[in-house]
Amino acid sequence: MHASNETVPWRIWVAVIALGVSTFTIVTTELAPIGILSQLADSFQKSEATTGLVVSVYAWLAAAVALVSVFLFGRFPRKGLLVALMTILAVSNVVAAFAPDFSSLMGARMAGAIAHGAFWAIIGTVGAQLVPARYVGVATSIIFGGVSVASVIGVPITNALAREYVWDTAFLAIAALAVVSMIAIGIFLPKLPAPVPLQSGALREVLKEKLFIRIYGATACAITAHFAAFTYIEPLLSTSIEVTGQTLSILLFTFGAAGILGNIITGKLIDRYLKALISIALLAMSIGVLGLALSNKEASVYLIGALLIVWGAGVAIVFVGFQTWILKQAGPMALPASAIYVAIFNAAIGAGAFIGSSILGITTLSGLMICVAIALALSLVPVLTLKQPTN
Repeated sequence: MHASNETVPWRIWVAVIALGVSTFTIVTTELAPIGILSQLADSFQKSEATTGLVVSVYAWLAAAVALVSVFLFGRFPRKGLLVALMTILAVSNVVAAFAPDFSSLMGARMAGAIAHGAFWAIIGTVGAQLVPARYVGVATSIIFGGVSVASVIGVPITNALAREYVWDTAFLAIAALAVVSMIAIGIFLPKLPAPVPLQSGALREVLKEKLFIRIYGATACAITAHFAAFTYIEPLLSTSIEVTGQTLSILLFTFGAAGILGNIITGKLIDRYLKALISIALLAMSIGVLGLALSNKEASVYLIGALLIVWGAGVAIVFVGFQTWILKQAGPMALPASAIYVAIFNAAIGAGAFIGSSILGITTLSGLMICVAIALALSLVPVLTLKQPTN
């Protein structure tokens, strides 16, 4: 859109920020039930393991839709499509807030998952269409920054809203944010040409590369493990460690603040030390989760906070790190490589919630955390076999 201009109009930056808010809203929608899992379980008289399916099934559907949408929506105008998808997301959250039973809640979540998957199928190339090449990195960081922030802040925010009011308030707040995003995109995002649709063999070409397979494998292992634990972080803190009330909300916000710290660290170091940064982050996550697994009601709240900081900062680095590694290595295959990454990421979220509920069927929350800590350590193996990207 502005490839030949060095000065980017302020309206374009507002559009970029609106897209960043949209990614925050989309990912917060996906993860919102994690922060209110106990309340949802009580409200619909379901077990926490069953209630966790509103996260896992959502993620699986979003992953499938993301891959299909890369081909289905290749020729659709970006602006109109993004406005439509944010509208669907807003409606799905409103319906979820007023769901009279668990089936209605699941139905609303599935509608949101379809919008989620289609959104991620097209958002990857929008930043490059909006700004000159020298600003693509900044624009992409703002747009995808919403993912990291939502992953670590969205859950404590929904938890705080639910504790202050009731759980449906969290969904209504997300719906309002989706409406704001939709209006901002409609006003400020210029009309963008649809990129050339992918050929049917593009995904197969990416999957032939051993380097991508290793990154995808590490991503699948780490993200699955993280969400197996993170889906049940609220019950772990409130039940196993017996943290309640305002202290629980503060600890969840501490986790989120650590994620923002992780993003700052990533921005400073990732171009020079990507491999080392991801490796240290995975190790830190493993230590943090293991420490929580071994904690009980006698543990100091400061120790619990420190372990959450280590875990939160580590996962934020991993989120951005693997995505950056894919983009650095993909070159002209960036779109299909990113599409596969997004699908694996969302499938891993769903797998994590599902595997977490399955493990809880045979062990305790602490036992689940020990399994996760081991899996996070194992995800280091494919990372250590890779070379630091040179570009």
